[in-house]
Amino acid sequence: MPDGSSVAKSLRDRLSDTTEDRLGRALSDLLENPLLTAAVGRAFDAREKASQAQEVAMGALNIPSAGDIERLTRRLRSLSHRLEGIEDGVHQLNRALSPTGVEARLSAIEEQLAALSAGLPAAQSPPAKAARKKGGGKRAARAAAE
Repeated sequence: MPDGSSVAKSLRDRLSDTTEDRLGRALSDLLENPLLTAAVGRAFDAREKASQAQEVAMGALNIPSAGDIERLTRRLRSLSHRLEGIEDGVHQLNRALSPTGVEARLSAIEEQLAALSAGLPAAQSPPAKAARKKGGGKRAARAAAE
């Protein structure tokens, strides 16, 4: 003999199955109904027109719309990124042109010039002596000095 709880469960299952099927068919019939789809389409069109009218009215009152604020936000972010790039460039220039950096470069250049100028008399002396040894006399010494 079937017990009372199993009878209740089977009855509930049959009712839920038939209810789901009936509900699914009713929704399918509603969605396929051209009158209902036309009404939903008109409702969406009316919503879009109301939104456009609201934007026009807000523009006439000089009140920014959500789209205006979104565009402004994007532009501010873009400017912020550009400004960060400029700041990074300025910091690099500051580091490159700092007084210690410039002084170090100048002292290195001065050292190189001192080394070159110290080497110049030594480089000029041997050709003059060599010209004298060849027997060129004063004329060869003058040519080597020039």
